[in-house]
Amino acid sequence: MKRLTESVVDGSQAKNPVDLKNLPGIDRLLRSPDVAALVAEHGHTLVAAETRSAIDALRERARQGGALDAAALTPEAVEQTIRSRVAARLAPRMRAVLNLTGTVIHTNLGRALLADSALQHLLTMMAGPNNLEYSLDDGGRGDRDSMVEELLCSLTGAEAATVVNNNAAAVLLTIAAMAHGKEVIVSRGELVEIGGAFRMPDVMSSAGATLVEVGTTNRTHPLDYEQAITEHTALLMKVHTSNYAVQGFTASVDEGEIARIAHARGIPMATDLGSGALVDMSAWGLPHEPTPQEMIAAGCDVVTFSGDKLLGGPQAGLIVGSKAAVGRIRKFPMKRALRMSKLPLAALEATLMLYLRPERLTQDLPTLRLLTRPADAIRALAVSLQPALANAVAPRFEVAVLDLMGQIGSGSLPVEKLPSAGLAIAPVQKKGAGRALDELATALRTLPLPVIGRVADDRLLLDLRCLEDSAPFVNQLPLLRQALV
Repeated sequence: MKRLTESVVDGSQAKNPVDLKNLPGIDRLLRSPDVAALVAEHGHTLVAAETRSAIDALRERARQGGALDAAALTPEAVEQTIRSRVAARLAPRMRAVLNLTGTVIHTNLGRALLADSALQHLLTMMAGPNNLEYSLDDGGRGDRDSMVEELLCSLTGAEAATVVNNNAAAVLLTIAAMAHGKEVIVSRGELVEIGGAFRMPDVMSSAGATLVEVGTTNRTHPLDYEQAITEHTALLMKVHTSNYAVQGFTASVDEGEIARIAHARGIPMATDLGSGALVDMSAWGLPHEPTPQEMIAAGCDVVTFSGDKLLGGPQAGLIVGSKAAVGRIRKFPMKRALRMSKLPLAALEATLMLYLRPERLTQDLPTLRLLTRPADAIRALAVSLQPALANAVAPRFEVAVLDLMGQIGSGSLPVEKLPSAGLAIAPVQKKGAGRALDELATALRTLPLPVIGRVADDRLLLDLRCLEDSAPFVNQLPLLRQALV
């Protein structure tokens, strides 16, 4: 390739304009040793496309009047640009991060972490053929629900169970299967909206059911349900308000009473728990969250809940209940469109297996392990990390150990807080503190393993509850220091 020594800009502005034809040719670049090595490793299609894009970018920059540094046009520089473009094109968009926000089950950061046993089982099942829909007993066609149905029934006390790809799908499918073309009665105080504008009234409409609201925003009584039932009523439903709390002058009807009212009129009753804890969280000093076991015992015909929140597994919508109700749901045509694939199903099976050994849950299930982590242990970690972090961000920032309050997250127990601890990073210069914190947050996010904290009270807070292994964080501090220079 011809080495160019002059600066290249738009011809009308350059003192010594260089014709754009002097830009290196695609074919010549592809034959150069370094780029040819890329072709051998990644194939012609990708490397040629990125080479063409690199030259097009230089050409467009010149046409727009932007100066091109001669150093950027040397063979070495152009080849390095191509290598960088190929690497960037192949870099995954989904990346691991360090969650130091203080929210354990963070929706934007992937919710629950999978247990080691779930990861191992998932890899084994994905690496080769498996019996997803094949019966090893008789050699005939199997049912993928059978992989987890017995586990779900034994853990919840339900007669039958089925699973779909998330809890929103579970709710939609339940309403469509049980009440399409008919009415569903729900308390006005439970017409929830979750993230992404997923509203209960819209779900009813999408499922082909008519919503009948009863009670008021803050108070609903048994008589409200009884008086609303007509010949068009197909389902009574309760929705657990897991992502907000109504406090003060309130009244609601529990699942047992609603089930009694429904069954007295020959109508099924369903409840959506949302977060879906499979164990009593109060056993570890955490606030109690309703469990599917309690709902089945109360007489609910259908209970829906999530797999990737308090349960600690993959994204899934779990449906448990009576044989009659679950049978209708399983046979409804929409079920096939919402069914789980083999990947999350394998992870779900392995996660449910952990609940057969409840004494080991705080060791084996990452979600529960993080939620039950002692605050004093988290503070001790903060004390140990403070000097290294302070050195990395000095002299522009100062670092202090701070007691913090985190949260469970993903709509679970929204008003409850988790005592925690972490590191508070504050700008030394108060003037321009906002810009300095933005720069710091950006530097943390652009590390090889991005670090995600939260900004509050003119400080960037790093809650350490979810940092079980500090080595990946500490090993990046030299890079953070360079980014802040």
